[in-house]
Amino acid sequence: MVLGASLGSFFNVWIDRLPKKQSIILPASRCSDCGKSIPFWLNIPILSYLILRGKCKYCGAKIHIHHLVVEIVTPLILLALFFKFGTDLILFAKYAILFFFLIPIFFIDIFHRLILDKLTIPMAIIGLAFALLPESDITFLNAMLTSVGILVIMLLIAWLFEKVRKKEGMGGGDIKLLAAMAAYVGAINISFIVFFSSLLAVGFALFSRKGREDGIPYGPFLAAAALVWVLTGNFFLGWYLSMF
Repeated sequence: MVLGASLGSFFNVWIDRLPKKQSIILPASRCSDCGKSIPFWLNIPILSYLILRGKCKYCGAKIHIHHLVVEIVTPLILLALFFKFGTDLILFAKYAILFFFLIPIFFIDIFHRLILDKLTIPMAIIGLAFALLPESDITFLNAMLTSVGILVIMLLIAWLFEKVRKKEGMGGGDIKLLAAMAAYVGAINISFIVFFSSLLAVGFALFSRKGREDGIPYGPFLAAAALVWVLTGNFFLGWYLSMF
C-alpha cells in the first residue's frame, strides 16, 4: 500500500507536468502557485494532504483534491489486481503497467482534454512486448492485429465523420489510446471495453448538465471501462457466451 501511494504521488507529477511539457524528474516537488520546494516530510503520500488540509504550507494555496484521489486509488487498483491474478506475476505486472498509464491519462484528459502520445505510444509498445511472452493471456498476433486494425478503422471512421458532419468526432488521442489498450487485452476484450465505455459516456451525458453543455472527454470512460473489464470481464464474458 505504501509503494502504491508513492507511485500515486509520482503519477500526480505526471498529471501536473506532462501537459505543460515539463520534466517529471527535475525540479523536485514544489508548489505550483508559490514555487516553494516541498521537503520530504511534507510530501508523504495521503498523510501530508490530510495534515495540511489540502493547502500549501507556505502560501496557503489550495491543492486540488485529485492529488489525494490518485494516491488512494493507485494502491487500491494494485491490491485489486493482486487479488485477481494472485501469484501470476506476468499478468499482474502487465495490467499494473496498463493502469500506470491509464491513471495519468484519466486525469490529464479530464483537466486538459488531451491524451498525450508520450503516454499512449510507450503504453502500446510495452503491451506488445508482454504479448511476446509465453505466459501472456493473448498472443502477439492477436495484440498486433487488433491494435493496428483498431487504429486504421477508427481513423477511417473519424475521417468520414468529419467529412460528412463537418466537425471532429472521436479525437486522435482517443483512437491511439484504444489501439494501445488493444495491445493488452486483444480483440474480444477491447470490443466489450468500447461497449461499456460508450454506455458510461452516454449515461454521464444524460444525467450530467455539464456533460450535455460542454461535451465530455472519452478517455476517462475508456480507462474506467478497462478497469471494470480487467477485474470482472471473465464473469461477464462467461455469462454472455452461455446464452449461445
